[in-house]
Amino acid sequence: MTDARYEDGDEVPLRLIAAEAADLPVMAALLQDAVFPITEMRFDPKARRFALLVNRFRWEDCPAAEAAKRPYERVRSLLVVEDVLRVRTSGIDRTDKDTILSLLTLDFAPGADGMGTMTLTLAGDGAIAIEVEAVNLRLDDVTRPYVAPSGKMPDHG
Repeated sequence: MTDARYEDGDEVPLRLIAAEAADLPVMAALLQDAVFPITEMRFDPKARRFALLVNRFRWEDCPAAEAAKRPYERVRSLLVVEDVLRVRTSGIDRTDKDTILSLLTLDFAPGADGMGTMTLTLAGDGAIAIEVEAVNLRLDDVTRPYVAPSGKMPDHG
C-alpha cells in the first residue's frame, strides 16, 4: 500500500451524459476495450433502463501514465441507457454466467422521431442492440482507478 500522491487530489471520476447522437463518439472512445462479466448486464423493462457495469480502460489517462512511467489503469464504470424499448443480444450465450465480454465500440442508427438503435459491438462477433425512444445515457466512474491487470494498453494489431 502506498500513500496518496499530491497529484491524485485533482483526479475526479468521469461523469458524462449523452443526449444526442453527436455525443456518442466520445462515449464510444472512452468505452473501447471495456470488459465485463455477462452477469453485470441488466435490463429493467418496467423502468425502461439498461445498465452495464464495466471495467473501463482509462484511455484519457494514457499520456499521464506514460509521462510518469506508471502502469496503465482501469476503473469500474456504470453505463446507463434510459428510455429503452427493447434489448436484443446476438453472438453471446447469456446462460453462461462465466462469460467475460469485451466492448469494441458503441454505434447509433437513428430511426423516426429521435428513436433508434444503439449497438454495443463486442469482441468475438457478439452484439447488444438497444432500441431507444431517444438518446439518453450516462457514463459514471464508480470506483478509484486501479492498475490494469495486464499492465498493457489494449492493442488491436
